[in-house]
Amino acid sequence: MADPAVETVAAPPPTPAAPAKSASDPPLQSPADAASPEKVSPPAPASAPETRSRGFRLLGEDTSVHKALGGGKTADVLLWKDKKTSAVVIGGATVIWILFEVLDYHLLTLISHVLIGVLAILFLWSKATTFIKKSPPDIPLVQIPEDLVVNVSRALRNDINRALHLFREIAMGHDLKKFLGAIVGLWILSGVGSCCDFLTLIYIAILMLHMVPILYDKYQDKVDHLAGRAHTEARKQYEVLDAKVLSKIPRGPAKPKKQN
Repeated sequence: MADPAVETVAAPPPTPAAPAKSASDPPLQSPADAASPEKVSPPAPASAPETRSRGFRLLGEDTSVHKALGGGKTADVLLWKDKKTSAVVIGGATVIWILFEVLDYHLLTLISHVLIGVLAILFLWSKATTFIKKSPPDIPLVQIPEDLVVNVSRALRNDINRALHLFREIAMGHDLKKFLGAIVGLWILSGVGSCCDFLTLIYIAILMLHMVPILYDKYQDKVDHLAGRAHTEARKQYEVLDAKVLSKIPRGPAKPKKQN
């Protein structure tokens, strides 16, 4: 009979043999090493984006086309952001050009015919309302505000004074570059004026003002690249001309310094 005080303890199961490590297997990492922040390699820093030089810019480094055009309603119309107003301007200019250039209308004749038509329609309409017992048409009283006239005249005065000041500077021989630029610009303007009359020139200018800004805004990088190359070449040619010819021409009197 077995002794109850002696307990039989079962033998533990045999431990399986660890598989043999091959040379290609990665080394095992203990939990302590895995949790240690010193052993974790930080992620590679992202490479900073390359900063490209914008190079030559016709409008300056930080000036947009919209800002160069004034940044208001006029800029919206010229850049076709307000498409209805832009279409009305182009359509009105086209109608006026066709009336005067194609149909050979004269300004006084056109104004007289328009006023005759408007006055006849309003007069007959007002008389007809008395027979059909309806209220006559409400014709608003149109007046030109004084502030508008003052602002327009002030702006024209500033522009005319600026042009006269530039003309005086060029005539006194202060700036040779401005002199050459003015001569070339006036020569081109005289050539264009000999090919078409004044009204056609204004019509072409209106079309160009509604085409060139939006095309430049769309292809600004390409245009600036070509303009930069042309500017560099023009500077080289000007330096050669200045060294050979212009340096021998006597300059005008220096600008008088302004006293504080």
